Amino acid sequence: MNLDRRVRVVAVIGSAGELSPEIGELCQELGAALMVAGFRLVTGGCGGVMRAVSQGARQSPAWKEGRVMGIVPSYRRAEANEFCDVIIPSGMQLARNVLVVATADVVVAVEGGAGTLSEIALAWQLGRPIVALGTRGWAARLAGECLDHRSDRAIEGAITAHDAVRLCSERTAIAHDADDVGAGWRKEREDKT
Repeated sequence: MNLDRRVRVVAVIGSAGELSPEIGELCQELGAALMVAGFRLVTGGCGGVMRAVSQGARQSPAWKEGRVMGIVPSYRRAEANEFCDVIIPSGMQLARNVLVVATADVVVAVEGGAGTLSEIALAWQLGRPIVALGTRGWAARLAGECLDHRSDRAIEGAITAHDAVRLCSERTAIAHDADDVGAGWRKEREDKT
C-alpha cells in the first residue's frame, strides 16, 4: 500500500503518570506539530504523555476530526482522556500495546517506564521506525541503539518536538507496503535458514 493514499499514523508512547511541566509542554508541542505535518495520532488513550500529546493535537489549528485516536486498555470509553476523537475500548489491558504500535507507521517514545519499554520492543519486532524523544527514561536510554539483529536501523534520538516530527516525516516518506508487518520476525527466520 502506498502511504501517499492515506493519512500517515504516528503512535506516541510514554509515561502514563504525572508529567513534569517541561515534558507536558514538549508533548503538547509534539501533538500540535504532528497535526501540522498531516499525521494521525494514536496513543494508549489514557493520561500522562498520552493525554498531553492528544491535547496538543486537538488544540492545533491543523487538527481535523478523527485525527486523535486512543486505544484504551479496558472496555470503558470513559477511561480515555477528553482529547481523543476516536476511542477504541480494547478490553486487552497491557496487550493493547500491540494494537497501539501495530496501528502506526512510525513510533515516538517519550521518556517512559516499563510499559513504554514493552511498546518499544513490540515496535522493534514489528519493524516500525522508532524515534526517542527527551533526555530521560527508556526513550533516552535506547536512543542510538539497535535492540537486536532484526534491524540495523537504530532507534533515532530527538531533543525537540520538531526534530521528532521531521524524523517521522522522513521515515514515512519511504514507501512501505503490507510486507513490512512483522518484518523483524521475517528477518530472524531468514537469518536462521
